[in-house]
Amino acid sequence: MRRVRDTLGRMSERGADERGWSALHGGLTPSTVVRVWLRGVQRLAEVGPVSRVPPDALSAAGIAVAALALGVAAAGGWWPALAAALVIAVGVLDGLDGAVALHTGRARPLGAVVDAMADRLGDLLLAATLAVLGAPAAWCVAAGTLTLLHEYLRARAGAAGMPGAGAVTVAERPTRLALVAVAALGTAVLPAGTPGTGWGWGTVSAVGWVAVAAAGLVHLWVGVARQVPRRFPDAGPTPDVPHQP
Repeated sequence: MRRVRDTLGRMSERGADERGWSALHGGLTPSTVVRVWLRGVQRLAEVGPVSRVPPDALSAAGIAVAALALGVAAAGGWWPALAAALVIAVGVLDGLDGAVALHTGRARPLGAVVDAMADRLGDLLLAATLAVLGAPAAWCVAAGTLTLLHEYLRARAGAAGMPGAGAVTVAERPTRLALVAVAALGTAVLPAGTPGTGWGWGTVSAVGWVAVAAAGLVHLWVGVARQVPRRFPDAGPTPDVPHQP
């Protein structure tokens, strides 16, 4: 009986964590894949040493690891394989800061701002990583610009009263992390380029990033247009002001 109660208790905690994640992400309902990911980082967040790390420090660590991945990728040879592992670590830290905040009751609005700023700095470092892997600078700048527009649109729509996140697009951060990790690993394992084409891994991933970012921006705009309130909230009656000729 005690084992059943413990199991039900853990299930209840997981449900609360998922609801907390949803609240921190504009009311999004996590997909099955996201639920599996959340449970993994939530278990890691429960580990004693990890749970004692301030969430903001984990966000800062994500930036540091992304910068390290950039430097390692620039070393060439087999070093980009390590950069791929570091990019994956960035993704873990990205989920871990929020999981620790929820698990320890330290979630707060300013922490969400810190997390968002850390993610945007990380995105720019990821775009720079593609550049050192051989992608043309123009494609990397386009990728970074479209990503910033994507997130800025969502943030401004939220400030204008949009109740949720607008839409979950193909251009969300996991896609960006995956593209850079694949580019780094491919560069290390097959330095001659992508099979059958010989195109550089960095270039292919940068072009892919721009494509999904453009599609995601359009998708998000449609969601924002549907969900943003048609009028600003009523500020109350306008006081009578004598007419001045």
